[in-house]
Amino acid sequence: MNIYLLLFLEFFKMGALTFGGGYAMIPFIEETVLSHEWMTTRELVDFIAISESTPGAFAVNISTYVGSEVGGILGALCATAGLVLPPFIVIILIAKIYDRFKRSAIVQGAMLGLKSTVVGLIGATVLSVGIEIFFSEGINFDVLKTANFYVSLGIFAVSLFLLLYKKLNPILIIALSAAAGIAFGYTGIIKV
Repeated sequence: MNIYLLLFLEFFKMGALTFGGGYAMIPFIEETVLSHEWMTTRELVDFIAISESTPGAFAVNISTYVGSEVGGILGALCATAGLVLPPFIVIILIAKIYDRFKRSAIVQGAMLGLKSTVVGLIGATVLSVGIEIFFSEGINFDVLKTANFYVSLGIFAVSLFLLLYKKLNPILIIALSAAAGIAFGYTGIIKV
């Protein structure tokens, strides 16, 4: 199958079947990217970090990056178009009929189920990305002897604290985290 059509169809499927936004989409993106061998898990985690740190919607950014990596500019356009087309159509349809059905017990139940599933999908993403960041060489006690582990853990803890308790702007947290990573890498404390 043509790579551009494949990118469009795979991301169209993700856009049509994923509820909860870009983060809930990560498990589907991971499965698709790895099954087609478009990139490694490490490359995907890097793309996730870049997608989160750049302006725009996360899901659009990651689809654009993956498409670009696989098929250049045309690949980026195909993946992005495939991703955004289903939600665009669905939101137009929902906007037309939602007022009539929003008080329905069926709709309310469906929304409860979907919201709970989204939390599970995001949790799975946190675990998957966390394992790749903290235990990229596999889960063993030797990881606890590396500076990379403690620096990553420290940056994670400080970021979480600043976000949850100090309500610091996420853009500032991303910039500070990048600066900390550069500083630790430049001084040789962490190994890339």
